[in-house]
Amino acid sequence: MKKIIIASSNEGKIKEFKALLHEFDFFSLKDFFNEDIEENGNSFKQNALIKSRTVFDSLSTKDKKDFIVLSDDSGLCVEALNGKPGIFSARFSKQGSDEANRKKLITELKNLNLSQSKAYFQAFIGLCCVYGEFCASGVLRGYVLSEQRGENGFGYDSLFVPSGFDKTLAELSFEEKNLISHRKKALQNISFLLRLFKKD
Repeated sequence: MKKIIIASSNEGKIKEFKALLHEFDFFSLKDFFNEDIEENGNSFKQNALIKSRTVFDSLSTKDKKDFIVLSDDSGLCVEALNGKPGIFSARFSKQGSDEANRKKLITELKNLNLSQSKAYFQAFIGLCCVYGEFCASGVLRGYVLSEQRGENGFGYDSLFVPSGFDKTLAELSFEEKNLISHRKKALQNISFLLRLFKKD
């Protein structure tokens, strides 16, 4: 099985998946599934599996034999905010935009008179195929700032400085970010299954 459907409409995430799994053939989610998926889990792992399972279950019997469905649920956990925004990272501001989410995070840090805080990105990859459901995780540690820096990336990248770096993820190139990202680590941890299924 070399065919993958990514259960996401986030173009930034899709770009990272394709770069990290370039030996696979990718197909658009909207060609198979056009409904909203309710992410009602209480953890990144649960939400990742909800997304991949929902899309896989909607496939025809033939497509289930040919496709792997991959999903990602990831977010930023900030120590000073007791782990927020966490699983609500994409909905933190309740306004549905990355910019609004970043502004809310900056406001919350400034309300605590903080210019930075320890933080980490957590990613869980959900995989569903005819052989079952699987999940793997990856973490990127560092700290967040109360000001934006950089123009690359998406989400909270312009606020997050990885450990060992003096630049935010948004100041790194796409290739540099992909070498260290939490999503890459999660994909690496599940890659042995992908290589195994690829032989089928």
